[in-house]
Amino acid sequence: MELIEKLEILADAAKYDVACTSSGIDRGAQKGKLGNTLAAGCCHSFAADGRCITLLKVLMTNVCVYDCAYCANRASNEVPRAAFKPRELADLTIAFYRRNYIEGLFLSSGVIRSPDYTTELMIQTLSLLREEHGFRGYIHAKAVPGTSLELVQQLGHLADRMSVNMELPSQKSLALLAPEKDKQQIIAPMRQIRDNIAVDKDTRALVRRGTTYMKQVVPKKKERAFVPAGQSTQMIVGATPESDFQILNLSAALYRTLSLKRVFFSAYTPVNDDARLPSTDGVQLNREHRLYQADWLLRFYRFDVTEIIDEKHPFLDPEVDPKANWALNHLDFFPVEVNKAPLDALLRVPGIGVKGARSIVRARRTTCLREQELRKLGIAYKRARFFITCNGSYAGQGADFSREGLRAQLVAPIEGGKHGRRADKTIPGQMSLFDSIETPEKKRIADGAARARALDSGPAAGGAGAADTADGERSSAAGETVDKRPSAADVANSKRSSAADGVYGWQRALEHP
Repeated sequence: MELIEKLEILADAAKYDVACTSSGIDRGAQKGKLGNTLAAGCCHSFAADGRCITLLKVLMTNVCVYDCAYCANRASNEVPRAAFKPRELADLTIAFYRRNYIEGLFLSSGVIRSPDYTTELMIQTLSLLREEHGFRGYIHAKAVPGTSLELVQQLGHLADRMSVNMELPSQKSLALLAPEKDKQQIIAPMRQIRDNIAVDKDTRALVRRGTTYMKQVVPKKKERAFVPAGQSTQMIVGATPESDFQILNLSAALYRTLSLKRVFFSAYTPVNDDARLPSTDGVQLNREHRLYQADWLLRFYRFDVTEIIDEKHPFLDPEVDPKANWALNHLDFFPVEVNKAPLDALLRVPGIGVKGARSIVRARRTTCLREQELRKLGIAYKRARFFITCNGSYAGQGADFSREGLRAQLVAPIEGGKHGRRADKTIPGQMSLFDSIETPEKKRIADGAARARALDSGPAAGGAGAADTADGERSSAAGETVDKRPSAADVANSKRSSAADGVYGWQRALEHP
């Protein structure tokens, strides 16, 4: 197979993996080597289907021994298969980097033969990049669950960021849709990455301080830092009945116990016809958007999960963003005086971000802030004015200061961009959980399966001929069809059992190794 064909197959197969939004590490250029890395270096440029093309995002191979229900590359799908040789991918990355097409590499993979064999191929590729080509650019590598800890250690010294996909928010859903995977196989490498990052940082800090009286001996070869940009993970949202309450509690536990940099949420995309899966699409994108907003509040705005969502209202409001929803539920906290309020209070005001709050604290030392000054500081004054006073004067004059009145002012449709899946026409309104929806991936997989059946059941193979197949299809269409999809009672029972498991299943494993 030609290299360009492999690239087309494996770059397209990688589009369901969420790439990191920034490098997260600074590394300057060095004489005799290629490239550098800036902490905010991976700016976004989107392809027609929404993929970020700043990083060369590919799979090592889309051959996979696993048969996960939600994956386009699962073993039972008839799709074109390809695999890069380590030198092919290393040379391709360098060629793209020299042409200024990319800023770095995002490398994931299906599981070919075994997790260890797959990881060895990835290590060979990254070793060629780092050692032979002297590549100092950004590399994000996916760790394959089930890989031996020694190989994870080697991979971590070659990559800038690593991630282990958690896949689904509960152990029950993982057992249903990805039965070959186990939560302990997923959590074990995440713990190892966390511990190795901490040990590596402590060791380097001690060396910098020069805390030993022994003669300093410079090693012949300086070892690379272990995953200096930290680790992340990804969860699929909407393929299973877990609520936003469960997902956000799990995210908070991951930040607290495993020191993750990011938890990525990927709205479920129907690519397979499987009775275990729903077929909804468009509505899940808005849910993903709200989860990212809530995640931002946890990481940067000093919110707790219990302030954003609770078990009585387990899903985020689709019409109002989580921060505005908190403000509407705590009107006794407002309005706040922008010229006197502490930083924590300013961070609670809708329309004032982290940068804006800090700018207000700096600016009010030298001037009295009013509408004009706030607009110059980049505050979203149109939203913030209902919750602030400027020098004692209420900024939202004429507005009904009640939950219903302010909610009417703040409700707005989600504007998530016009690229990718949002550019597709979606059926207005709420879709049924098991309505079928056609996607290009489904058509491609179905066509591959049809070709395989035709080859297996041709007259030469002693199977049914084309005419027999056609007659069989007609008789099947005329006969009684059997609905293999779960009933409404099954779905309800699954939701109830998954609710308890989602809150406690993963978190028990995180808290108690």
